[in-house]
Amino acid sequence: MSIKVSVQVEDFSVSYEHQCLSEGSHSGAVVTFCGNVRDMNLGDCIKGLTLEHYPGMTEKIINHICSEAISRWSIEKIRVVHRVGELNVGEQIVFVGVASGHRREAFSACEFIMDNLKTRAPFWKKERTTDSTRWIDARSSDSDAVLRWDK
Repeated sequence: MSIKVSVQVEDFSVSYEHQCLSEGSHSGAVVTFCGNVRDMNLGDCIKGLTLEHYPGMTEKIINHICSEAISRWSIEKIRVVHRVGELNVGEQIVFVGVASGHRREAFSACEFIMDNLKTRAPFWKKERTTDSTRWIDARSSDSDAVLRWDK
């Protein structure tokens, strides 16, 4: 089992990350998620956003989330890349990839990691709208999504 976590300013290659997850012959399933900056939120036109984080703590928490996924499912590899800094509409924010022997485990683990990233990792998001900037609070729907994993 291997976990690779990167919090970075630079963009990432989904193709490269997928290739790293696909190496070897043990994994029959590779599931990935890539999140991008949307152009609309809360009814407003978004021009971009700024992501800040708590260096060192952020990586530690993401690694812990990945370790939790490995304890729940039979996982071969996990790769998480999360960008910080100034991002524009359409740019990639986050990549979560999971390689496993079977698809059901890979899908579940990928979704578990993403749900927990949204609620537990110390990231702060400030949106740039056409009129102003604003800090974005956590959504109750994200908190609700993570509760299902406690069952």
